[in-house]
Amino acid sequence: MRITFLIICCVFSLSASAQWYRVDLLFKKHERFPLIEQYSPCANAISKIHIQPSFSVYKINKAELDRSEYSFQAAENIVMRSAQHNMRFRVYSDASYNFSALAKLYIQQNRYSEAKWYLLQSNILSRQQNDDKHTIANLMDLALIKSDLGDYSQARQDLNEATDIARAHGFNDDLAAIGKKMAYIQQNRNNAPKTDVRYAELPATAKGE
Repeated sequence: MRITFLIICCVFSLSASAQWYRVDLLFKKHERFPLIEQYSPCANAISKIHIQPSFSVYKINKAELDRSEYSFQAAENIVMRSAQHNMRFRVYSDASYNFSALAKLYIQQNRYSEAKWYLLQSNILSRQQNDDKHTIANLMDLALIKSDLGDYSQARQDLNEATDIARAHGFNDDLAAIGKKMAYIQQNRNNAPKTDVRYAELPATAKGE
């Protein structure tokens, strides 16, 4: 009788332990795992976008310029607006480069009178800003224009001035470039001056007079 009673107690004890074990599992705090980073194609694409900073100095795209007269006018308008903006707000360093960019546009169109004028304006500003590198570049462009027009003495004067500035600052790379321009002008003396020179058109009011 005692043995039977002992067996019954053991069975009920095991059953109760199992029930409490199940209850303990229900209320046990589960371990939290780190969230899996979700993949977003849009976010991934945006992260790879490289935004180019905007500059007030416009650079000429020669390949586009050569396509048509319309392309030249579009480029001219962009540079001109940038130059006007920089002059209005006295950003003279950028305006100086704008004028040089306009001069390069006019050189490609054989409009040398306008190119010379803008190079001279650019040089005035570059000297005020002590931008000697830019001044030297403008003088070399002026020398080439004058050489193409047959004014070799003035061209050499511009290159001599550029040489003095380069030597004073130890710009050896500029001295080498000036030397090449000197050689070009010397060779160009045997050629006839350019005759396909275009001049600035008169305003509409002047044409009607």
